[in-house]
Amino acid sequence: MKPKEHAFLIIDAQQDFCSPEGALYVPGADKDMNRLANLILHEIEHIDALYITLDTHHVNDIAHPSFWVDAHGNHPKPFTQITAAEVKAGKWKARFAPEEALAYLEQLEAQGEYPHFIWPEHCLWGTKGNALYPSVAQACTTWARHHGKNYEVVVKGTHPLTEHFGVFQAQVPRPDAPETQLNEAFLDALDAYAHIWVAGEAKSHCVATSLKQIMNYRPAMVKKLHIIEDCMSDVEGLGHLAQPIYEALKQQGAHFVKSSELHLKAV
Repeated sequence: MKPKEHAFLIIDAQQDFCSPEGALYVPGADKDMNRLANLILHEIEHIDALYITLDTHHVNDIAHPSFWVDAHGNHPKPFTQITAAEVKAGKWKARFAPEEALAYLEQLEAQGEYPHFIWPEHCLWGTKGNALYPSVAQACTTWARHHGKNYEVVVKGTHPLTEHFGVFQAQVPRPDAPETQLNEAFLDALDAYAHIWVAGEAKSHCVATSLKQIMNYRPAMVKKLHIIEDCMSDVEGLGHLAQPIYEALKQQGAHFVKSSELHLKAV
């Protein structure tokens, strides 16, 4: 049996993040994804598996404007930060499940990690913005035809009462929603490979949080990680949120590479 050598983990390479016309375009993501697509095609013989995640949301999501109103009935603008203290003070009110929404903010803030931001509606179920960026989609389908096997797709973000940056677990897992809890099967699938090559969007949020979850839940996998630095970009102005995560990854033995320097046969 052929050894399991090289798996690609492609995080949220979707239209809304990667197209300049996308709802939550990450500057530079289109160029990132074109580099990634070229890399997949160039290294097609040596890539054993493709794992693709799709950020997928409802319209009325806890991180979308329509979920919240102020005292005058106005929705927050995208990139507004909402805190538990502001909700308690009446500055913001959840239109849906208000008690659960407040509890979510309190649990999120207790983690001391990412604050709660409102995003533009993005990656909505069944919309163009939810689809893979065209160059990546074409490269992945070419890989599938070439190898006679399918790429694997993991959907995240579907529960409207919790953010789901990391691909393995929601920011605040819910006991009543298995899709928000730690995806051990996904970790197991990746852990079967000797090398895990990571690309996608955004570097500052979903990529960083996914990598932190690996550090937290499968620390032995960290040395298998190869982070393709020129195939990911930060949400503008928010890269600082992830800097400690990438520093920790370097200290724990993760590899940082450029697509132009990458030759899987030599690894």
